[in-house]
Amino acid sequence: MQYEGTVYRPPSEARSLIVQVTVGCAHNTCTFCTMYKDKKFKIRPLADILADFDEAAMLYGGHIRRIFLADGDALIVKTEMLIQILTYIWEKFPNLERVTAYGTTQDILHKSEEELMQLKAAGLDMVYMGIESGDPQVLKDVKKGVTREEMIEAGRKLKRCGILCSATLISGLGGRQRLREHAVASASLISAIKPDYVGFLTLMIDPQAPVYSKIVSGELELLNPEDVVEEMKLFLQNVDSEGTVFRSNHASNYVILKGTLNEDIPSMLAYLRQVEEQGKYREERWRRF
Repeated sequence: MQYEGTVYRPPSEARSLIVQVTVGCAHNTCTFCTMYKDKKFKIRPLADILADFDEAAMLYGGHIRRIFLADGDALIVKTEMLIQILTYIWEKFPNLERVTAYGTTQDILHKSEEELMQLKAAGLDMVYMGIESGDPQVLKDVKKGVTREEMIEAGRKLKRCGILCSATLISGLGGRQRLREHAVASASLISAIKPDYVGFLTLMIDPQAPVYSKIVSGELELLNPEDVVEEMKLFLQNVDSEGTVFRSNHASNYVILKGTLNEDIPSMLAYLRQVEEQGKYREERWRRF
């Protein structure tokens, strides 16, 4: 198995076989992110990718049930090549249950609906979208490179094509200055897409991240645990996405929260009030990127 640099995955892919289809991230300009700054983006040769799957099949065979196609935006690969990869791995692993990948808004919009339906038919079950925020100002500030409207269209497009959509948001990305705007606009964006899953991380900054200078200068003020809970309450009070599985259980989070929208919103809000009253937040020393 050949890996280049640090490999990142969504929390729910902890037990998945991870193979790099691409190395790095084609966008790679988000000011809060350093995940791929040490990598020059490239698409790996098909032969190298398939060789990794051959080795994994030899070593783990029938134990593989989930596969995650890394790195930051595997969906940028041409559809024909992705279909070859998907066809190969579904034949190679007899007990395989699902295949997933990161996909940027740009990647999704650049593919036709016919192509996305072909990928679904070939065995691509779910795409993770890094939404980060629904606030247009925050998206501009962090140099996300896409608009709120484009993200909504990309998420809806996945759903129209039968591919599960898992959206990720980042608590605190707007700082204390835009806490309310970030929470409410993110809630309305999720309401517009109605993704199958939505997950929250909490902003943690590597000093090497471009946005770090704004924190040092005070232009961006990080949220404390109480602020994060207030932001989450605002999100839950404004979101309308019936049936979306909600998770806020990443290692970066101060509070572990999970449920299904909209039915579990009252119980999640009650739990957040309890956390506020008792001050039971995850300690800083236990938080991780």
